[in-house]
This record gives sequence, structure tokens and C-alpha cells, in this order.
Amino acid sequence: MTDESHDVAIKELSYLHSEGILSGELKHGPLAMIDNEMPVIMIITKDNVHTKCINALEQVSARSCQPIVICEKDDNEVLQRVSRTLQIPHIVDCLQGILTVILVWLRQTTVIPLQLLSFHIAVLRVYDVDCPRHLAKSVTVE
Repeated sequence: MTDESHDVAIKELSYLHSEGILSGELKHGPLAMIDNEMPVIMIITKDNVHTKCINALEQVSARSCQPIVICEKDDNEVLQRVSRTLQIPHIVDCLQGILTVILVWLRQTTVIPLQLLSFHIAVLRVYDVDCPRHLAKSVTVE
């Protein structure tokens, strides 16, 4: 489970199906598919939906899944619940939404680990990461 924009990198480089699901939408079907064999990556930051994300983490964990969680360094609520984390720096709460929308600092701290994950999955699967197949140009010149 990744942010909706992050799953594209996994699809494009590693050719694996990936879905970005918001924590509030987890109960609307995807939760039924989660078990101990389902790879799950969660991004949990201390913002206004932190409680919903913790609830989603508990629901995923209750199904014997051991997610990899990208979280803030001092988020003890998350750190006590999972064993596999990638910790990122904390940003002032009032800036998180702005920075996420304009893709500056917070976004980059979660994008980079998932881009690297996509890269390493592709390398392990012996795919050419420099030339992904079947990608259309996103910008066309007329």
C-alpha cells in the first residue's frame, strides 16, 4: 500500500502490480486481500490523518501482515507497533500539506525511498531500469 503517485514507479520499473490506497479507504475492499504474504508499504506522518493511519496499521497487522512503514523519527506510536521502518525527519505540521501539494521537502523524503525500492526490485528481477518498456512520452511536442 503506497501513496497513489508512488505506486506508478513500482509499476513502471518493476512491472509488479501496486495500488496506492488512502488509509481511510482501506476498509472498502482492499483489507480483505491482506494476509501474511501480501507486501505492504505504509507512509505514516504526524499530520491530521495520523490517527486514521494508525488504525489502518492496526488493521493490517491484525491480519498477520508485517508492513514496512515509512514514518517520522520520533513517532513512537508507529515504532512500537512495527519492526520494519524507514524513518524520515519531522516537518512542522502546518507545512506538511503545503509541502506535499507542491512536491517539495516532505514529498521528497517519501518519494526517494520508494523510488529506490522500485529501482532495486527491478534490478533484482533483471530489468533494464534505464529503459522501461511500453512507456508513452508524457510530454509531446507539436
